[in-house]
Amino acid sequence: MAQTLNLRQIEAFKAVIEHGTVSQAAAVLGVTQPAVSKLLAHLEADTGLSLFDRVRGKLAATRHGMRLYEEVDRIFAGLRQVEQAVDSIRRDEQRTLIVGVLPALSGSFIRRVTMNFLRQHPDVRFSIQCRGSHLLADWLATRQIDVALVGSRVDNPYIDREPMFQHPLMCALPVNHELTRKRVLRPRDLDGLPFIGFSADSQTHGLAQVAFQQARAKLNVVLETSTSPTACEFVAAGLGVSLIHPLFADGFQNRLVLRRFDPEMQFHFQLCRVHASRNDSLVETFVQEARSVAAQVSQELR
Repeated sequence: MAQTLNLRQIEAFKAVIEHGTVSQAAAVLGVTQPAVSKLLAHLEADTGLSLFDRVRGKLAATRHGMRLYEEVDRIFAGLRQVEQAVDSIRRDEQRTLIVGVLPALSGSFIRRVTMNFLRQHPDVRFSIQCRGSHLLADWLATRQIDVALVGSRVDNPYIDREPMFQHPLMCALPVNHELTRKRVLRPRDLDGLPFIGFSADSQTHGLAQVAFQQARAKLNVVLETSTSPTACEFVAAGLGVSLIHPLFADGFQNRLVLRRFDPEMQFHFQLCRVHASRNDSLVETFVQEARSVAAQVSQELR
């Protein structure tokens, strides 16, 4: 190797691999296309490796190029961990509360809790991370977030959990659906009807499967999604019906209709935190506000 590699060469190489073309890499790096081409040429010369094939004016990574990219990506991932550590240290100084929340609770509920919290702690920087239950549980266990609102299937010995919003699933219907005339719906009423389902690893999916199987009714899933807003959008658009927690319908009150479902299937969320958090006092305030708003919402749902 004639020379020591420099970081700019590596950044150009990584950008081309990830964005596909020299022009897009140049835009991301804020330099010209000739500058990126020059950096790549120097990198190949310095390493003695052929990193790209030139095919019809475009670059395609060679086997050596992809092996190098894997190492580069691993190193940059380590740098991102260092950045996260620096950010964590800064948060200790800035009094930041980081809350993880399911998409289903990312609307009016978390807004109400956050506003109540900030009225008591206007100096705190509040951060909301919206992700799935298992990822939020992992982040909480590794102390990347301070508190989380997740689904009821999370089970981690390092996390304290308390149930919240226990409520039966309800049947969601388009506003003009003929079944809105009924006050209570059963699996046989939905037999073979187009159904908007949730992903196979979700609690809602399991409950619906059991209910329909026991009633010997056909569950005709025409669309499957991992997020409640998507399910509600398609129900409101008339694609089919669904079974949802009533909180999922927040914001859809005029676009779909909810009806009781028999058999009753309880669904609840969990409020989770870890022992000896660096933000114990702030977490406790947030938890108290979450309990208070949850009690109000539960009353509103009755």
